[in-house]
Amino acid sequence: MKKKIAILGSTGSIGKNLLKIIEKDKQNFEVVLLTSNKNYLELYKQAKKFKVKNLIINNASSYNKLIKINSTNKIKIYNSYKNYSRIFKKKIDYTMCSISGIDGLIPTYNIIKHTKTIAIANKESIICAWELLLKEIKKNKTRFIPVDSEHFSVWYAIKNNFNKADKIILTASGGPFYKFPLSKFKKINISQALNHPNWKMGKKISVDSATMMNKVFEVIEAKHIFNKNYKNISILIHPNSYVHALIKLKDGMIKIVSHETDMKIPIHNTLYNYQFKEYKSKNININKLNNLKFDKVDKRKFPATRILELLPKTNSLFDTIIVSANDELVRLFLNKRIKFNEISENLLKFVKRKEFYKYKRILPPSIDDILSVNKYIRDRINSYYS
Repeated sequence: MKKKIAILGSTGSIGKNLLKIIEKDKQNFEVVLLTSNKNYLELYKQAKKFKVKNLIINNASSYNKLIKINSTNKIKIYNSYKNYSRIFKKKIDYTMCSISGIDGLIPTYNIIKHTKTIAIANKESIICAWELLLKEIKKNKTRFIPVDSEHFSVWYAIKNNFNKADKIILTASGGPFYKFPLSKFKKINISQALNHPNWKMGKKISVDSATMMNKVFEVIEAKHIFNKNYKNISILIHPNSYVHALIKLKDGMIKIVSHETDMKIPIHNTLYNYQFKEYKSKNININKLNNLKFDKVDKRKFPATRILELLPKTNSLFDTIIVSANDELVRLFLNKRIKFNEISENLLKFVKRKEFYKYKRILPPSIDDILSVNKYIRDRINSYYS
């Protein structure tokens, strides 16, 4: 029997890569749901290619355009994630959650009860709402697998025996500015910030990688997912991105997880999870293994990493403040309203305000509370720069 698959955010890079993997093994999978925000043409193309019967597209204009070009009544098109109960009559086998940004939070949270396995690539969901997600995961006996190459590497190395891990080290490429002179950071332009040396990514995550804020988010994710204290999680610069994580076990052993800079590798393994399935990848790169070159993070170049010094020990609404403020500052940079170095500088100044200290003691009560704080912080940032 074919395994039933849903892909939230199928027109993004994660979704496209997953569909490439499924295409090579169509006899074992049936895609039952694809979703997108605006890219209705790509979504419709995917639906016809994989014979998908259900589509969700959030943007009203794109929804209306998709309705007009739909030439078959075999495809049901919805404009809201509130339609899960109409689409899923029983639990499906696997869901990939790859909607970017805070917009992915509600779709991710609400689909947990409809799927046996959930693979989450949406950082914001894990950072802002981990306690709520975990409660829902346990309640519905849903299997969770992280998709980010670093977190998947840790998960792959220790599976569900998280207590075995003593220290977790996440690697960072250093982005385009690892060797860039500090004196020139004020003159960095958008094209430079988007020019990642190892990965092809969207604009937002490329900028986060350039400031190393992306790695701050990954440390928060690792803390939540693997139930570790921040003192047991660290970052090392690893320019060629061949090693994705190092795990020091409590028995003295150290596991190093390595693979090519190809996101299809962790995606492939989340899809097949506990079932071994061959993936044709490149041969072991001896040159890279002989030149691993780990280095400490230079906090003068990457002051965003100082955010880690401000974090409370437990999941709180303060995590949402950091995510939301950074999102808006990156948006302002991409709109040429602030300089590159001002992203991290202003983020640190903003989150250090005394008015936000109380949020460090508040566990996220609900998804609505997280979204309310998100809107409040975005409005505050925008009002300051208006």
